[in-house]
Amino acid sequence: MNRTGRRIPVRKRLLVRLLITSVLIAICSVAATAWLAVETTTRAIQEEQGQVLAEDMDILRQLSGYAATHRDWSGVRRTVRTLSDETGRRIALTTPDRTPIADSATRNTALPPRAAAAVDPLRTDTFTEPGAQVTGIDPRAVGPYRLPRAEREHVALLAEKRRICFAGNGVETVITRLPSGRSVLTDADGAVDGGQVPTPCADGVLNTPTATEKKALAELTAYAEDCLDRAGAEFTSPLGITVDFTSRSVMARYLVKASLTQGVDRTAAARAESADKAETCVDSARRRQLTPYVAPTAELFLGHADGAVPHFDMSAANKAKVTGVAGLVLALTVAATALVAGRLVRPLRALTHAAQQPPEQHVRVPVTTQDETGILAVAFNDLTERRERMEEQRKAMVADIAHELRTPLTNIRGWLEVARDGIVDPDPELLASLHEEALVLQRVIDDLQDLAAAEAGTLVLHREPVRADELLEQVVAAHRVAAGSAGVGLRAAVDGGCWLDADPLRMRQALGNLVSNAIRHTPADGTVTLSAGRHGDEVRFQVADTGGGIAPEDLGSVFDRFWRAEKSRSRRTGGSGLGLPIVRQLVTAHGGTVTVTSEVGAGSVFTLRLPDAR
Repeated sequence: MNRTGRRIPVRKRLLVRLLITSVLIAICSVAATAWLAVETTTRAIQEEQGQVLAEDMDILRQLSGYAATHRDWSGVRRTVRTLSDETGRRIALTTPDRTPIADSATRNTALPPRAAAAVDPLRTDTFTEPGAQVTGIDPRAVGPYRLPRAEREHVALLAEKRRICFAGNGVETVITRLPSGRSVLTDADGAVDGGQVPTPCADGVLNTPTATEKKALAELTAYAEDCLDRAGAEFTSPLGITVDFTSRSVMARYLVKASLTQGVDRTAAARAESADKAETCVDSARRRQLTPYVAPTAELFLGHADGAVPHFDMSAANKAKVTGVAGLVLALTVAATALVAGRLVRPLRALTHAAQQPPEQHVRVPVTTQDETGILAVAFNDLTERRERMEEQRKAMVADIAHELRTPLTNIRGWLEVARDGIVDPDPELLASLHEEALVLQRVIDDLQDLAAAEAGTLVLHREPVRADELLEQVVAAHRVAAGSAGVGLRAAVDGGCWLDADPLRMRQALGNLVSNAIRHTPADGTVTLSAGRHGDEVRFQVADTGGGIAPEDLGSVFDRFWRAEKSRSRRTGGSGLGLPIVRQLVTAHGGTVTVTSEVGAGSVFTLRLPDAR
C-alpha cells in the first residue's frame, strides 16, 4: 500500500515489471536462438544444393581479375579479407602443391579436402567476363597490350570523333574503355560500333592498332609461327595476326600452302586441319605472351567463415527437444528473476517505509546488502543523520539569535521605561548608552545578513587587483586603537610583493574579524602578528596571537555559528559567535580556504589561502 492507503496496481509493481521484462527477454533470446539455428541450417542446405554458386562465382571472378592484373599473389591478402568480410565465407588460396598463399581464417584450421576451383586467368571458365567463354583467357589479362597514357588519350580522341560522326548519322553510342585502355563505341544493346557502321564513319582509323599494340602483335606472331613450325604446318605467306576490336579478341589470318608433291591444293579436310593448328598455336602463343604478366595458377578453397558448416536434422524428435529446452530455459529465467527481484524489492520497501515516516522521528534502515541497494540505504541513513544535525543546528541557531537579540533589546527597553516613568533623566550619557546598544543590535543583524548571503551564494564580490601589503596595512591601521586600548601589540610582515584578485572590502572584513577576535583573546602585553607571502600558486595570510589558545576538542567547532570558546562570556566580551563563520564564507567565496592551529597557553594561528592573481 502507498502513503494514501490505496494498493498499488499489480501492473505497476516493480516485481511484476521485472518478471514481465525477464519473460520478454527470455522469449526474445529463445526466438533469436531458434532463428539462428534455422538460418544456419538453411545456409548449410543451400550450400549443399549449390544455391550459393553465384556468390562463389563472384569470388572466383574477382580473384581471377586480381591474377590477370598482377604478376604475383604478394598483395592478395587484403582482397581475400575484403571478400571474406563481404560474403561471410572462408577464402583460402594455395599453390597447386598446397603451399598457403592467403587465408581469411584467423585460426589455423584445416583446409577442405578438395579445392573449389583453380584460379588461372589464362584458362578461366568463370563465364563472367566478356570474351572469357570464347578464348578461355580472362580479358582483363592484357599484358603488353596495355596502352600508355599518350596512346590512351589519342584513341579516346578518335573514339569521340567517331561517336560524334555516329550521332550525326542518327546512331547513338557511348564510349567504353577496355581493360587495355583502348576506347570503343557501344550502343544501348552493348554492340560494338553500334552494330552497323554508317558509311561516312567507316574510315577504319579507330580500329587501327597503336604502336604498342603493333609491337605486341609482332611478338605474338613470332610465338605463333614458332608453334606452327614445330607443328609442321606450311603457309604460302607469313602468318598475319590482327586484333578484332569488335569481338575484343585476337584472330589469325593465314593462307594454306599446297604441300602435296603433285602441286595440287589440299583437300577441305587438310585445310580445316591447318586452320585448327593455326588457331591452337595462336591461343598457345597468347598464353605464352601473357604468362609473365599474370599471377601463377592457384587453388581456391571456400568454406564457412567459422569452420565447417554444421548439418542439422530438424526431425520431429529434434523439434520436440528444442521446444522442451526452450521451455526449460524460460522457466529457469522466470524463477531466477522472481528470486532476484524479491531480494531487490525487500530493501526498497524498507526505504519507502522509512521515508514515509514523520521527519521528526529520523528513522534509519538496516543495510543488508553490499550492492546498489545497500549503497542507497547507506546514503539514506547519512541523509537522515545530516537532516537530524541540521535540525539541531537550526534549533540552536534560533535560540542563539534570540539570546543575542534579547540582551540589547532588554537594555534598551529597560532604560526607556525608567526614563518614561521619570526615574532617570534622558541625559546625554543615557542616550549614548542606548545608542551603543542599538549599534550592538545592528552589528548582530548585519552579521546575520552577511552570513546568510554568503551561504546562499548571493554575496556580490567586486574583485580587483589587491596588494597584500597594502591590505594588511589597512587592517592594522583600523585596529591599532583597539589593540592599544587592550595593551596588545599589533604588527604586520609581508614577504615580497603579493597580489591577489579579490574584493578589498570583504577581505578587510575577513581579516578584521580575525584581528578583532585575536585582540579580544590576547592578554595585555601580548602580540598579534599579521603576515602574508606567496607559496606556490597561492597567497597565504596568517593572523597569529599569543593568547590562551583553543582546546583540541574545540578546534572542529571554531567556525560554527554562535560558538564561543568560553560559554560564560557575554556579547560584549566574547563576540556574537558569527565572526569566524563569516570569515570562512568570505574566503570560500574568493575560492580559498581557512584553517586554524592552536596550542593551549601559547596562542592560535589562523591561515587564509587564496589564489595568486597570476
